[in-house]
Amino acid sequence: MSTSNTLQYTDHGVVQLIRSDEEALATAQVLADEFAQEASLRDRERRLPFAELKKITQSGLWAITVPKEYGGAGVSYVTLAQIFAIFSKADGSIGQIPQNHYFVIELIREHGTDEQKKFFFERILAGDHFGNALVELNVKKPEDRKVSLFADGDEHYRATVRKYYATGSLYADWIPTALNSEDKEEHHLAFFSRHADGLTIIDDWAGLGQRTTASGSVILDNARIAKNLVVSHREKKEHVSPVGPAGQIMHAAIDTGIARAAFEATIAFIRGRNPKKADAAPDTAWEEDQLTIREIGDLSVALHGAEALLERAGRIIDHAYVTGLQTDWTKASIAVSEVRAASTHAALLITNKLFEFSGTQATASKHNLDRYWRDARTHTLHDPVRWRLYDVGNYYLNDKVPLRRRFNQIEKKAEEKAADAVADANAAAAKNDALASA
Repeated sequence: MSTSNTLQYTDHGVVQLIRSDEEALATAQVLADEFAQEASLRDRERRLPFAELKKITQSGLWAITVPKEYGGAGVSYVTLAQIFAIFSKADGSIGQIPQNHYFVIELIREHGTDEQKKFFFERILAGDHFGNALVELNVKKPEDRKVSLFADGDEHYRATVRKYYATGSLYADWIPTALNSEDKEEHHLAFFSRHADGLTIIDDWAGLGQRTTASGSVILDNARIAKNLVVSHREKKEHVSPVGPAGQIMHAAIDTGIARAAFEATIAFIRGRNPKKADAAPDTAWEEDQLTIREIGDLSVALHGAEALLERAGRIIDHAYVTGLQTDWTKASIAVSEVRAASTHAALLITNKLFEFSGTQATASKHNLDRYWRDARTHTLHDPVRWRLYDVGNYYLNDKVPLRRRFNQIEKKAEEKAADAVADANAAAAKNDALASA
């Protein structure tokens, strides 16, 4: 594949090749400005954004995190986070849809073979993008997933499973699916073509927010897949993996973008409700209520704090990729936890206060301002922020690495359970001995 041209002609039509962070940001901003114009209408009528996603495809944005050595722009995580915030400000659903795509790129980058990297990165540069089928209902940890991947000869697997919250899969070219084999310590991500036999995508998403993400279901029914399309790895329990912070910062950026949109909508609505007269003096106030003015200041601090922490977390991730040091990846994990807490707070605070400061008029359905709250409330449920705050506090106070803490708790419970079983067995043996002696 040639990467020296600015355009590629592929199955997706003409696909741009983005070369720099600046070009990626400019491209995202142009598209976001266009997407914002009918965001409310898409939300109200649940118009799925197929046309908008095709424009993202042809813009070349899907490939911006493909490493430079494979022909991509290899943009920084500061840039990627900002792009997510830009899209999420325009439309909270469109901002969410690409997250799994870039997350899967990180999984390939971290765990794929050289051949898999070359194949998939070439496909992404040609305009392909990923959906996801990662989550199973009522399953909290990957190792708790039921066995769903079975060998089919030397070169293939078969898979049977139902997945939920498959955000973006309805629009995607590939459906990366998390599957368990009998060895549950081994994690498998199988890349099914959306046209694969035995694969069904169901548009049954009915969430109150992010209505057009198409976060529905994916069903695999004895679907066959070549083994070279399966990325397998074992979890590194002893330290933080780059995949975690890289994936989570995008979620923080989504909430930050929604918060920014709601903040600007609040200002616009208050000013529109209290318009200045044509002959008003330049220093005439839009709003005289001192309490409202003070509260707007509070919202501004929350928003700008989240935006600053988002940029900071991106810089720390970029630094960790340069050094590769585990201590730096731990710092990246903590920085992302901090911004996830701040962005959750800002998004929920601002989308709620929008109505308090704008008044009853703001609740009119014609304005559809509740979409900001619905999107924020839906997306912030993705991750319990209380654990983020615990991780941050435990790191600074007790020098605890978040991942180690979680696995230590699991291991400790297992040890306690084993010890209890031994104690019960010893007690039973002693009782039997006593009865025999009697």
